[in-house]
Amino acid sequence: MQTRMTLVSLAAFVLAALLAWGAALGLASLFERRTADALASAYADEGITWVTIASDGLRVTLSGSAPDESGRIRALQVAGRVVDAARVDEAITVPQNNAVVAPVFRIEVMRNRHEVSVIGLVPAQNDAAPILQRLADAVDGAEITDMLQTADNAVPGGWVAAVDFAVEALTRFETGRISVTAGRIEVEALVENAEDRRSLEDGLRALAPRGQVLTLDLIAPRPLLAPFPFRLELEAGAVRLLACAADTEAAQRRIEAALRTAGFTARFSCPLALGTPSPRWSEAVESSIAALQALGTGSLTLADGVVTLTAPHTVAADVFDRAIGRLETALPTAFALTSERLAAPVTEGPVDPRAAEVVMEVTEAGHLTIDGRLPDSRIREAVSVIARARFGAGSVDMAARIDEGLPNGWSMRVLAALEALAELHHGRAVVRADTLAVSGVSGNPDVANQASQAITQALGASAVYTLDVRYDEALDPVALAPTPDNCEQRIQAILAQTKITFDPGSLNINEASGRVLDAIADVMRDCGELPFLVAGYTDSQGRDETNLALSQARAEAVINALLARRVLVAALVAQGFGAASPIGDNATESGREANRRIEFTLIRPEPEPEPLDPALEAQLIFAIRTPTADTVRPQPRPERDAAPAENDLEGTDEPAAEN
Repeated sequence: MQTRMTLVSLAAFVLAALLAWGAALGLASLFERRTADALASAYADEGITWVTIASDGLRVTLSGSAPDESGRIRALQVAGRVVDAARVDEAITVPQNNAVVAPVFRIEVMRNRHEVSVIGLVPAQNDAAPILQRLADAVDGAEITDMLQTADNAVPGGWVAAVDFAVEALTRFETGRISVTAGRIEVEALVENAEDRRSLEDGLRALAPRGQVLTLDLIAPRPLLAPFPFRLELEAGAVRLLACAADTEAAQRRIEAALRTAGFTARFSCPLALGTPSPRWSEAVESSIAALQALGTGSLTLADGVVTLTAPHTVAADVFDRAIGRLETALPTAFALTSERLAAPVTEGPVDPRAAEVVMEVTEAGHLTIDGRLPDSRIREAVSVIARARFGAGSVDMAARIDEGLPNGWSMRVLAALEALAELHHGRAVVRADTLAVSGVSGNPDVANQASQAITQALGASAVYTLDVRYDEALDPVALAPTPDNCEQRIQAILAQTKITFDPGSLNINEASGRVLDAIADVMRDCGELPFLVAGYTDSQGRDETNLALSQARAEAVINALLARRVLVAALVAQGFGAASPIGDNATESGREANRRIEFTLIRPEPEPEPLDPALEAQLIFAIRTPTADTVRPQPRPERDAAPAENDLEGTDEPAAEN
């Protein structure tokens, strides 16, 4: 009986142990599922789909192939928000990137007179020493600061020619910077004046190697103007700005706003300059413009601190007095006002318009004729000498006669008109006892300002004169300079008027297209050798393979035709695109004809890659913590083949804390 009771007790104990073991396994399985589900949900929220989660009791194993190291770190950070980092086992792999990225070779050479600094990365095959030695030889006595590094990679095409250009260009200015990469050269330099800027620009463009994109930023320092000028005329509602200068950009904006309010609609030109009589220059100009606007007609001149406001007799006396009073009150203390309301002209008897005048006229060919009267032979010789110096010895026709009865100051008025006329490409100047009038056309956008300044410097701020000059971009050598972008625009403008067309299935260039190629060849000879993509297109008729071959052959035929016209074509690339990118409807004859075309596009260098953002290179930092008596420790997992001990069943309620 006792033996039976013992067997029953043993069976009950074994059954209880089995039930406890099963309960523990169930709780462990529930904990694993909940941990895995929580991690999966967190990864789904972050858009991470490549992580594989394996939960084994309290341990979590993460595996998978991360796209990069940043992706691996991000996956660990997400896991750390769900489970303790001590319970995470990592088996994540990051594929090795074996791609070799060629470095971007670049140098920047900065010169400040005899101080030269050079920084950048150069090929090891063409290392730093020759470049430094060449710079030292080019700039005699220069102090060279070397900040060059080398890389053992192939020398890119065009690099040697670009460096040769940089060394030679550095000898042509004393202050500036040259940036060189294969295919692109940037030059920034300070020059003395506009004439030096044009000369340097022409020289650098002629020196630039073929196949390189050249960018020039040549800056002339602000001129010193004496007197500091502003002149404005208002007549019959028309506002004409004859001269303007400003000391700051804020002053420019303030003067322009005042002019626009007064009705000025033409192109605004008010260059920055040195020599202003007061920091409140723009305030004085603004108040003076408002006074002239109140008069409705007249002329305004500011020369240094002297303001001269003149109104014709048609302005009512009370209107004139009120405008002058307001201006006197508004002008800053550094400025003095001179005002005059002209008397009505006297018309007693006819006046011979040529009784005393000088007429000077410059033709478009640059030939100057001087007709009229001068006070004596000495003055006539002086005028002739100055005219030959300004226009050329063989371009002056002196036809003025001597008249000793001319009024005082006559010769100064003639010389002032001559100086103003020298600012024009062609035009006319008329000098009389009471007036001086200059009119004409120039390729200088600042012509009105410079012509007005020439007259003011010679005759003073109170001089009475009229100026009717205009700027013509077609005469501006700077605007017409053959930059790569300018050349591309000129070629595309030609093709916009008349296309290079082909008959269906033909490679022949007809007479009309030949004239188009003549015009393009003229542009390309002016511009030098530039990299252009010559793209050929066909209509949609025929097989794609045939159209592709035909468009390629047509592009090559255009390059051959340019070669026959003595154009440098080594940098031109022919490419056929078949019937791609139609510009017309292939269902109509006119549309198909439009699609059979040639296009020219400048090949520009690839932009340099942007540097990586350091913020993208975040790192996961694990803090090392020293366990204490309060630290929760995971329980050891029982062996699968052994029955759990009684003590092992204690603490199995810990997973309940995860609920």
